[in-house]
Amino acid sequence: MAGALIVPAITMTGCSSLQPTQATAIGSGAFATGHYRNLFAENGHSQKEIRAKVDSAFQQLFHGDPATQAVYYSAGANSNGQLAYITDIKHNDVRTEGLSYGMMIAVQLDKKSEFDALWNWSKTYLYHDSPTHPSYGFFSWQAKTNGEVMSEFVAPDGESYYVMALFFAANRWGNGGGIYNYQEQADQLLTNLRHRALIQGPISSLRRNINSTSIVTAGPLFSEEHKMVLFSPSSERPQFTDPSYHLPAFYELWARWGSAADKDFWMEAATNSRDFFTRTANPVTGLAPDYAHFDGTPADTAWNKGAVNFRFDAFRTAGNWSVDWSWWAKDPRELELSDKLQAFFESQGMETYGCQFTLDGKPLDGRHAQGLVAVNAVASLAATNPRSKQFVEALWNIPTPDGIERYYEGLLYMMALLHCSGEFQIWNPSTAASR
Repeated sequence: MAGALIVPAITMTGCSSLQPTQATAIGSGAFATGHYRNLFAENGHSQKEIRAKVDSAFQQLFHGDPATQAVYYSAGANSNGQLAYITDIKHNDVRTEGLSYGMMIAVQLDKKSEFDALWNWSKTYLYHDSPTHPSYGFFSWQAKTNGEVMSEFVAPDGESYYVMALFFAANRWGNGGGIYNYQEQADQLLTNLRHRALIQGPISSLRRNINSTSIVTAGPLFSEEHKMVLFSPSSERPQFTDPSYHLPAFYELWARWGSAADKDFWMEAATNSRDFFTRTANPVTGLAPDYAHFDGTPADTAWNKGAVNFRFDAFRTAGNWSVDWSWWAKDPRELELSDKLQAFFESQGMETYGCQFTLDGKPLDGRHAQGLVAVNAVASLAATNPRSKQFVEALWNIPTPDGIERYYEGLLYMMALLHCSGEFQIWNPSTAASR
């Protein structure tokens, strides 16, 4: 697989001779055609300008001033090589969300040293290898920058991005040994997402410098009944989901690249997530809640009363359905969702809209967040109204995030640049057609 190119599973010419059932199976998006829209180029920006913008943002966020710009930090080395983490500057911690996003950015930009260092840090400090631990086979979602675990719970969004980034790394660079056998690591983690056995035991967490331990029973990160990603597999919390964790674009690839026995499950998960998007997003504004029940209705929780609203997690949801459309083009309802969402934000003022709302559009926070501007531009991948160009240009015009908000805002911004420049792509294995 070393040096594999991004090659469409079936070319456009091939698509013309497919039987209808085959065409439906692969969709008509980038997976089938090999074409990824460059929204910046469509807006008139030159490839030289686009290249400079992407490279500059990566340099700032990964190797810029550590005090004001960077979120990526080197952390020495161990027997597996270099270590590095990505930190949430505002909260002074490290999260699987950021580590896995950083790995995805690195593999898309052919930055193998950064990828490996982030993966090494994840495996060294966060991975649970004890078969008796409720998080066995998964990663603690939160730690201090010195590697001390703050919460042994699992956050399924990080695990999902780990799996996808590892598959892409195997396909782009080939596999090494140990933890750098990317394919083996991806296969094992993907199997656990669905099949990890229920394990009861103690889970530790650190809050306000006070350690606490709870006895929980936890298992896989996806609901077998609903075929949807869970917010948490812990028995301590009622089972529900997070709309921004739904990644049908990834599930389609897992159905093809994972175990043949799980193919139908991941294909159904993709279909169910597409249906779920239309149920959980407000029919007028297109806004989704932070947390939701499996039927799409907002989920309130004792520890996060605002989760019924459009808040920071929910920034990502429109990006997820829009990338799904870009890669697969299987559900035209995603086009309607992007148009509704962008119409709402346009009505709030393109340069002034806030970042938190009730689902029917009542403003809750007036900050014009760079991360939301970024994801709203990604929504243009699935938008049909000409207003979508405004959202792309809004992303082009904002600077790379720095300062206290640069972790979440910066990673969303960096991934949005890749999506909108056509550089966030599917790295296919050379054996994709036979798996």
